[in-house]
Amino acid sequence: MLHSYPPQLARLVRERWDEVEAVGSARLPMLSALEDLLSICYQASLLREEERPVTFRLILGDAERYPAEAGPPWGLHRLVFTRARPLDAHELRRLSPAIKYHRALIGVREDGRGGFEIWGLLHSGPRWLHAAQGGRGSWSSLPPWALVIRASGPGQLAVARGPITLGELQGGRITGPVMNVFEARWLSEGFEEVHAELTALHEEARPFARTPGAELDPEVTRLITWQMLKRLITTIRRGHHGGTLIFLPPGDVGEAAGLLRIKYEFSEGEPRRRYRTLILATMDALAGRNKAWAPPSASVGWDIYESSTDPHLVNLDEAVSELSTLIAGLADVDGAVVLTRRLELLGFGCEIGGALSEVPSVRRALDMEGTRDAIESTEAVGTRHRSAYRLCQHIHGALAIVVSQDGWVRFVTWKEGGVIYWDHAVTSGDV
Repeated sequence: MLHSYPPQLARLVRERWDEVEAVGSARLPMLSALEDLLSICYQASLLREEERPVTFRLILGDAERYPAEAGPPWGLHRLVFTRARPLDAHELRRLSPAIKYHRALIGVREDGRGGFEIWGLLHSGPRWLHAAQGGRGSWSSLPPWALVIRASGPGQLAVARGPITLGELQGGRITGPVMNVFEARWLSEGFEEVHAELTALHEEARPFARTPGAELDPEVTRLITWQMLKRLITTIRRGHHGGTLIFLPPGDVGEAAGLLRIKYEFSEGEPRRRYRTLILATMDALAGRNKAWAPPSASVGWDIYESSTDPHLVNLDEAVSELSTLIAGLADVDGAVVLTRRLELLGFGCEIGGALSEVPSVRRALDMEGTRDAIESTEAVGTRHRSAYRLCQHIHGALAIVVSQDGWVRFVTWKEGGVIYWDHAVTSGDV
């Protein structure tokens, strides 16, 4: 296999730059200058600073484009050096311990002589991570026009326009365009029945509430569910052990019983339905406690969920985080964690058994809905992935999310006559 390096990543960024809709304009550097910039960042990522890995985020643009009075959590706190520093790999190495990857960015601009210089720093806070990793307050303070480069490990670069990643270089492999599978229509349709059930249960309970609640935006149930799943995936990735999550349609649990040998199976009851309970509680809290926040003709939606400081919602958010941590820990045991699409936790340490035929090849989705794909052999993947392929070939309603030890996330299911997978875009923030 031929490896890719910064020049190939630079060409991908130039190709994709104008595909991303953005408010405000920004001119990309010439291709040769962009290659130099990425090469400097790449070389810096290979260095160490007092035995610590060099990680950083870099943002390209003049300091004057950032308001002087802004700051986290709603904006970027601008601090300008009295004297600009020339940009090179060793200057990035020296700055990286002070300008923390998760909370700040190194401000860079073109120096007018064909190179680049460091003008200061921008403090962002960690909320930029929440959109990909789950949690409230997931808006990004990064301007949508800005070129952002993330170096999250040796030879690991990601390039974004504002919060939208255009491409990544990891292990000599370029991925892009990257896909956020949670935006896919097919995934929403797979959970549509479950979300309808939750909405119906919420509506049934409304007449018995002490005070009539506001109407909920129909989308909020799906978005709350996605936040839970994002947190679960993120927590597994941070463990650097990998794991497999299997989601079964409730009607297929009986069929799966002969194929899934769950070593640690949980007893039927409310405790294994806690995710579902927390979603309903969050929906009720949004409707009941935030009626005053919504105009009479409006419904309560995700924006209010994100910004609410209601103590009950804050506690529910913490409860979701704790449950995600618990389930992610179960994935550390050999075998899969098994849930239903209702997010009912059936057990862990699951071995996919039975006389399931091998899957010699699968389709790799090239777009969000899988309308374009490429055939790939399964010989090069490990047991974890092959087991997920075999299960999805037999139970067409199953969804498997496979997290590898190096952090790659793959969604696997059956679609239009075959097993297909999506490589899910994750924010390279787990450093």
